[in-house]
Amino acid sequence: MSVVFIGDVHQRWDLVAAGLAALPALPEAAVLLGDMQCDRPLDALTAPLRAAGLVLHWIFGNHDADGGPEMWANLTDPARNPATAAGALHGRVAEIGGLRIAGLGGTFRPRIWDPPEPPRLHGRAALAADLRGLGAHWPEDHRAALAASLGGLAIWPEDVARLADQRADILVTHEAPSAHPAGKAPLEALARAMGARLIVHGHHHTTYRARAADGLEAQGVASAAGVAQDGAVLWTGEPERHLGRLARGWTLLT
Repeated sequence: MSVVFIGDVHQRWDLVAAGLAALPALPEAAVLLGDMQCDRPLDALTAPLRAAGLVLHWIFGNHDADGGPEMWANLTDPARNPATAAGALHGRVAEIGGLRIAGLGGTFRPRIWDPPEPPRLHGRAALAADLRGLGAHWPEDHRAALAASLGGLAIWPEDVARLADQRADILVTHEAPSAHPAGKAPLEALARAMGARLIVHGHHHTTYRARAADGLEAQGVASAAGVAQDGAVLWTGEPERHLGRLARGWTLLT
């Protein structure tokens, strides 16, 4: 076991610490799947994990700015996080535990892209002009807050396109592929373009493994739970949500 994938922590670092402490041996690295909701810098929150020898990587989720700019900075500001800033995985591929792992944070937002509809906007450079179309009745501070939210937390076609030109063994996302009943098909299209055979995601607080007809697999990870790359559940976190029926073309494995 070289890598553990940790689902949406939502400030329940106690569950993560307890899960890791119960393992007979620590993995080499951990990948956080977003929605940590950092009330302190990520460096401080993960100090015990890193002191134990874990190398940390992470993507962001849709709730990582719920506490405003301070919460977002506690996750993403390198000045606050000199130890974990290098582990930011969104939009790139890193070698982790001998695997090429790609990261895509955030969720689909209708103003940018709401599959199966085509994207409204392809790049962040078009956002300011688009938001001017909201009309003069929108206060400037509300417009700025929406711009920050969409610019930081949405899934953007330009990020997907850049990743599609790279190669990976595993794609980690916050949003789910269409294996999950609420998931979106562009994520498995991205995985296939990259040559990845596994997508690992958070967001929906449920642990499951599914396989498509071509062998691509999807692994959901529940909130604050830990799962290995082979699908083994290393520890459970918060109570899971109901999965529901998988989309046609996917077979539930566990």
